[in-house]
Formats: sequence, structure tokens, C-alpha cells
Amino acid sequence: MFEQRAALFLYAVSPVHMGAGTATGVIDNPIQRERHTGHPCFAGSGIKGAVRHAWKGLGGDGALAGVIFGPEPGASDLHAGAVSFGDAQLVAFPVRSLKEGYVYATCPVALGRARRLLGAVGVETGWPGLPAPGEGACLLADEKLLSERDGARLLHLEAFEYTAEVADGVAAVGRWLADNALPEGDGHAYFRDKLTRHLVVLSDTDFAYFAGHATLVEPHVRINEETGTADSGGLFYTENLPPESLLVAPVMASRYRDGRTEGDAAEAMLKVRNAIDGKLLQLGGDATTGRGLVVARIVEGGGHG
Repeated sequence: MFEQRAALFLYAVSPVHMGAGTATGVIDNPIQRERHTGHPCFAGSGIKGAVRHAWKGLGGDGALAGVIFGPEPGASDLHAGAVSFGDAQLVAFPVRSLKEGYVYATCPVALGRARRLLGAVGVETGWPGLPAPGEGACLLADEKLLSERDGARLLHLEAFEYTAEVADGVAAVGRWLADNALPEGDGHAYFRDKLTRHLVVLSDTDFAYFAGHATLVEPHVRINEETGTADSGGLFYTENLPPESLLVAPVMASRYRDGRTEGDAAEAMLKVRNAIDGKLLQLGGDATTGRGLVVARIVEGGGHG
């Protein structure tokens, strides 16, 4: 039984390729996506594996790796690990803007699911209720993002324009995310401020379009080892989640369950938090080309039992 709960925010600082394993369209190496929303996601197993792989380098006690995460494959001593990582779901997605470079786009379903997850792990957000914008409309906090045409105030994202309404509640949500989802320190100060000012709420339909079509797709070529040139027909495309994307996942902890090591759920959660909170992690593939870098932030929830 899991007795401690927390939320793990993951903020991408490089393109991230968490591969789906199979291609169904023109992209050869797509990223993982939720079936029902189409939003990019990170499988909990991938997060757990990445944290385990980096455990000692992050300052974790190597002797406790098996107790925290479970035994290595093929081990004879079988028991459950003390910590569980759930799937990470999308909260905000960067979209190119005519003004101010880019915005952090979100939507009612993304905010609603994040609020539900946070509440389930005992984290109270206090987010104000926001009206759901219709298709082709949006809510935002900063008028500097807007252009005027024929008396109408419009937001331009990529090649699309949206009628805009300034809503104070958007800044409140952005401020909470900036304070809780992004790490402290000067290195992230600019992005905390930008997230507060430039969070934009789109309709679920419009947000799903960008989440599906505004990812980073990179062409690659296969090199012939003998000639050192590109193989004929060796061009392939790899999809990445873009930098500045924000996701959230649940983390739960129980007492140590190997039958030998003493430790309760609070201790297990503390060890994970001390190891990864505010740290740079590498998730997914293409690590040798700088892909998969995310900054972790843990927000403690309530416990029970």
C-alpha cells in the first residue's frame, strides 16, 4: 500500500524523444501519446528507469537502489520497489507566437486533468475557475501578446489567429505553475516569469491540433560504414517533444518491502526527493546528441495510513 504521495513536474530543456516503438504515419520514430487525447506523454516505466539509471550520479544511495526501485531483472530476490512513478501527462506546450517569441499553451482538459492529479496526491492548487474558450478563441493574461485589427484584439500562433480575452485567473494559474512546477534559482527566473505572463488557454480542439502538429520533427540519414556517405533511401524522421514543454506525473511511496531493510514510506519519498528535486534528468533516446534533458520538481502531497 502506498502511504506517501507527491507530484513530479518535468520541464523539458531540450528536445525529448520518448519513443512509441511503432510508426503509423509519415514519422518513422514518433513519440509516446495518449490514445484518447493525442497529447504527448511519458510512460511511468520510462521515468522510473531513467531515475534508476541516474540514481548514483544524482547522489542516491547505491545500496538502496534495489529497495527503492525493485530488484534488477533476473535477480533471485524478488520484491516490489518502494516507489512508483505514474505516467506523465501534458500540462503546457510551447507554441510559436507572433509576439514575445512563444507562449505556453494549455486547455481546459489539460488543466482539469492536472488539477485532478494534484488533488489526488494531496496538493491543493487553489486555481480559479476559468470559462472554456470556444474554437478560435483564447484566454490570456498579457495584452502585449495581442495585435489589433479593425478594433479586434487578436493572438497569432503559428499561422492561426485567435480572438482573445484577458482573464486574471490565467495569470493566477501561471503563477502557481511557475512557483511550483519550475525549479528555484536564477537560471529559471526568466522562464518562471514568462510562464506567469504568457500562459494561454485555448479550446481543447485547438490545443490538440498544436500538440499533434507542432512537435519538433528532425530528418536523419543513415551513413554507410564503408563509404562514409548517406545510404540510398536511408532518410528517416524522428519526432521530439519540444523544449519548454511541461508535464506532471504522480509519485507514490510505501515502506521498504525487501524484508531486510528498515524504512517507511516517508523515508523512501524523502530519498527520491533529495535525489531528483531540481535536478537535470535524461529521459528517452538519443542521449548522446543531447536529447531528453528535463528538470524535475517534486511537490509534496498528503499521506495516509
